[in-house]
Amino acid sequence: MKLSCLIIFLFCTVTSYAQDSVKTSKMAFSGCSGGMMLHTGYVQSRDITFYNTDGSVHETLQMKGAPFGIGGAIRAHFGKHLRVGSEGYVSTLVYGKYKSYSSIGWGGLLMDCVWSLKRWTPFIGGTIGGGSVKNVTLLNETPQDFVIEQQSTSYRKYAFMALNPFVGVEYALTAKIHFVFKMDYLLNVTDWQDDYVNGVRFFVGVMFCH
Repeated sequence: MKLSCLIIFLFCTVTSYAQDSVKTSKMAFSGCSGGMMLHTGYVQSRDITFYNTDGSVHETLQMKGAPFGIGGAIRAHFGKHLRVGSEGYVSTLVYGKYKSYSSIGWGGLLMDCVWSLKRWTPFIGGTIGGGSVKNVTLLNETPQDFVIEQQSTSYRKYAFMALNPFVGVEYALTAKIHFVFKMDYLLNVTDWQDDYVNGVRFFVGVMFCH
């Protein structure tokens, strides 16, 4: 994510010097924006069956609930409608009676289309990139700190290719400060597992425009 943001920042800096020579182009560089967003929503997995070491079924459950997370995006603007940039987020779901958790981190290159309606700027687009899932499921109570307990925890970690369509709107508080409201649906397109949680996430944040 840091490398992508650096690339976009350098690109914005270089292309800004060329603005005077491409004023008449419909796809001329017209500025950049970036900021942070918080999110929540509702996600769920498929039914997951956990097994004991002897092969017998221990428990079947489903991960579901409201995730919470943070992240941000940076964009270069071209013409009146096109924006290209990068974004990255971490989303964590705490679930179950023993406070298990599922964490997804993802990021990638984004592209969206915008329309200016006075102070309101609706947009629609998508991000393509990669993500990583980490799930820690507690199947029994773990009351003792620093004590190894048998058959109480399942740990899984895997990576995937991410495709993330989104839609949203920005409200211009000032010319340089925009409130952002967005919703997305993060898709695992290469390694869908039963313990992958998906659903609609809702974002709110602030973008700083230049």
